[in-house]
Amino acid sequence: MKRARPAKPAKATRVRSTKVLVIVEENEEYGSVLNGGNAPYISKLARTYGTATNYQAGYSTGCPSLPGYLLLTSGSTHGICDDSDAYSHQISGPSIFSQVQASGRQWRVYAESMPQACAKGNSGTYVPRHAPAPYYSSIAGRCADWDVPLGTTGSGALRRGIDNGLPSFSFVAPDLCNDMHGASGCDSGRIGAGDDWLARWVPRILAGPDYRAGRLAVVITWDEGSSSSNHIPTIVISPHTHNVSSDRPLSHCALLRTTEEILGVSRLGCAADAPSMRAAFGL
Repeated sequence: MKRARPAKPAKATRVRSTKVLVIVEENEEYGSVLNGGNAPYISKLARTYGTATNYQAGYSTGCPSLPGYLLLTSGSTHGICDDSDAYSHQISGPSIFSQVQASGRQWRVYAESMPQACAKGNSGTYVPRHAPAPYYSSIAGRCADWDVPLGTTGSGALRRGIDNGLPSFSFVAPDLCNDMHGASGCDSGRIGAGDDWLARWVPRILAGPDYRAGRLAVVITWDEGSSSSNHIPTIVISPHTHNVSSDRPLSHCALLRTTEEILGVSRLGCAADAPSMRAAFGL
């Protein structure tokens, strides 16, 4: 008499990322952050999770920050090569924010030191060019609700989002003292200040229910490098990304494409022809 074989245990279904949180730092080349010993926490994240070793910002080194943020969120610089505030530039075309909104889901920009929601002008260590939602006129109706001051690690908008569930797309903008840009009144150690800020915030994000359930992918990137090179660090963090190093040529266009793929929306601008980062980083 044949003995019945024991049933094979069912394979656990892997949870795919359905939410994206992007943190953008400022004005540092790849080597100055990851090869100089100046950012021990960021270097640990790069070793533990994933790092893109051949990531270029994807626009001219002759242009400042704002075009990089527009490229990252809409797939185009819109011909802009300055850092003017959102009163000077209003863009009517689509963006990742309008895509998420049109799909019936929510987005947030969490901007540190923002004086009030959807602030269009510079104020102290807050600059709208690093938190680009106010530049897009198509989302003006939601900007006051969803482009909000970040708060602190103990309370405020980002902490509430982490604890209670983040929106489908989150864009996190540290202020000038904490994004490695620097400004009057900030500490002189720009890279160290940015590293310390991430060391305070990232563990809280990873301890939240979205990340622990496997729903959230976190990307830390830089807007640009220097006047001579836009080779920048980019760190990819997810529960399925372990000790990954990819030397594939990537850019802000690739990160936008990857975000759009995860969120199930169409490809904007340069994202249509950019490579995806999902396979390499297990997203």
